[in-house]
Amino acid sequence: MTTPTESAARGAISTSHHLATEAGAEVLRAGGNAIDAAIAAAATLCVVYPNNVALGGDLVALVRSPSGEVRFLNATGTAPGAQSLDVLRERYGDLLPLRGIDTVTVPGGVRGWHALHEYGATRRWDQHLEAATRHAEDGVPTARSVAAAIVENREVLELDPGCRGVFFDGGLPLVEGAPLVQPALAESLKRLAAGGAAEFYEGSLAEQWTAGLQRLGSKISLSDTAAYTPEWGEPLEGSFGEHRVLTGPPNTSGFMLLRALRDIAAGISDPLGAGAGALAQSFRASNAVRAASLADPRFGGATGAELIAADAPAHPPVREAKPSGDTVGLSAVSADGWAISLINSVYFGFGSAVLEPETGILFQNRGTSFSLDPVHPNAFGPGKRPRHTLMPVLVLRGDELAWVPATMGGSAQPQIHTQLLLRSLAGASPEAATHAPRWIVDEPGVDGVVRVTIEEDVPGEVHEAIATAGFPLKVVPPVTEDLGHSNLIRLTADGVDAASDPRSDGSAIVV
Repeated sequence: MTTPTESAARGAISTSHHLATEAGAEVLRAGGNAIDAAIAAAATLCVVYPNNVALGGDLVALVRSPSGEVRFLNATGTAPGAQSLDVLRERYGDLLPLRGIDTVTVPGGVRGWHALHEYGATRRWDQHLEAATRHAEDGVPTARSVAAAIVENREVLELDPGCRGVFFDGGLPLVEGAPLVQPALAESLKRLAAGGAAEFYEGSLAEQWTAGLQRLGSKISLSDTAAYTPEWGEPLEGSFGEHRVLTGPPNTSGFMLLRALRDIAAGISDPLGAGAGALAQSFRASNAVRAASLADPRFGGATGAELIAADAPAHPPVREAKPSGDTVGLSAVSADGWAISLINSVYFGFGSAVLEPETGILFQNRGTSFSLDPVHPNAFGPGKRPRHTLMPVLVLRGDELAWVPATMGGSAQPQIHTQLLLRSLAGASPEAATHAPRWIVDEPGVDGVVRVTIEEDVPGEVHEAIATAGFPLKVVPPVTEDLGHSNLIRLTADGVDAASDPRSDGSAIVV
């Protein structure tokens, strides 16, 4: 969905669920800024889109202030201090499981909201949570994406009492339109509204959810949660023609976008047409670099510049194929000059598939991204952040903000951003860019083969170019959700316009 350009807009917001967009737009209508709108929308998404995001997830963001300063917020969580690599290797061998209690890391998202609130919000903390609390208490119609994800993940969800109690009715998965009511989560949101983010990390709510996870075997303790703090830092920046492209540094995957733009500038002509095969090879190389080298820089991981310059390993590591990722990306701007690209996530659909029943909080499975190879840069370590697929993006024309994109899509996020940017620079409106057919280079499967997932309405010359470059094609129907939910706001001298991806349940509103 999209809205037309408005020359005197108070702001704009685009998210992957229409109720979250409305929550953010209502804030803008009331005089709040882009940060206020983004927090309200993100909190709402934790209620209405639980397959993609929850209070027990992580967050990253790029924020541009009215002065033009751009800062990167890293609110990705850490591994439990009492857990060890040796114990995990003894328990699981060479690979961590894809889900379950040992994949849960300290959630960073709520402290991320607090950091944003302290940096530039104008509304009270409790006001950020009003819409989310109402939707949890009163219930909302189960979204199409949520209903499909419950069916897809039914086997793991049924194993968890908390998930069974929320996402099933009479033993059957909730269907599209059925009431999704979450009274325990509503109560947690009320406590969070009253006590601030500290309630989630140090207060009685923290005591309750950590105790619930510990009963299942988690090593996350109150000392872990109380010690957790997000980090503000400098974005990773590259240039592409006359534009500046800003994104997240390690432990995020932002470097991959800048690698792709570098390769295009170096000589890939018509990258979304006859040159798509060469672009696919660039994406494959970046996937390999991420698998081999992306890690927490606080524990010796490579810098963004080093990852951009790195040669791809000849044989990238192979493990069980993963879902494309379940995440929300949202974009918001306000007339006072604030802008934000925000990503909030539980990683896989419903994260770890662990929902603490007394608090109603669902938890991410980011820990599965750690390696159990002791010499790998991304090897598990207490207090360490795993490598992350999340990556916010801002695009500037000189010092002027041009586009505010955000997307989900797991490991494909850099590829989706590349395609959005190329289309936007070619003149596409936000609606045309987000609605266009697309394709992604998958990570290697268990057979070591790197495939390309491509929507059937991608032009035939692109199918041919990618296949000729040596990639087997997995052809899927148009607007398939596996190709990500993108959101995009464009700012020009004529005003602002915005669009949300038809692959989601989202909308965009210019206020």
